[in-house]
Amino acid sequence: MLISYFPQFCRLAVVAVCLGLLAGCGHALPNLPGFDAAAWRADPYACRDQRRAAVPVLARNRERLYDARADDVTALLGPPDEEELRANTEKVYYYYLEPGTQCQGRHARSGAACISLRFGALGTVTEVLTDPLTPAKPL
Repeated sequence: MLISYFPQFCRLAVVAVCLGLLAGCGHALPNLPGFDAAAWRADPYACRDQRRAAVPVLARNRERLYDARADDVTALLGPPDEEELRANTEKVYYYYLEPGTQCQGRHARSGAACISLRFGALGTVTEVLTDPLTPAKPL
């Protein structure tokens, strides 16, 4: 009787090991020194122009974003301002860095500077691109 359960047990064990390996892909996103994540998340679409101050710190630490999981990026930066789904389960998150036409009405796509994080098929960051900011207007 024990022998009849063995093949089923082996299949379950293989599935459990595979799920564990897939869950382990990527790494938890470390803290980014000097980055005020709360201020970043409090400025969706960058309409209050608070993200601009965080851009240099984020750019300096961009290498730490590579291989991070989508859930960890969302925990750090908040939900993306825009998300683009691509073939093969790839996706791109866009976060605006400065105010633009995205701040009007229905948050239509804008030409304002943004940071884009591309996620590969395994759900981890494979590319980080940052647009240059327009010069800040004097107060």
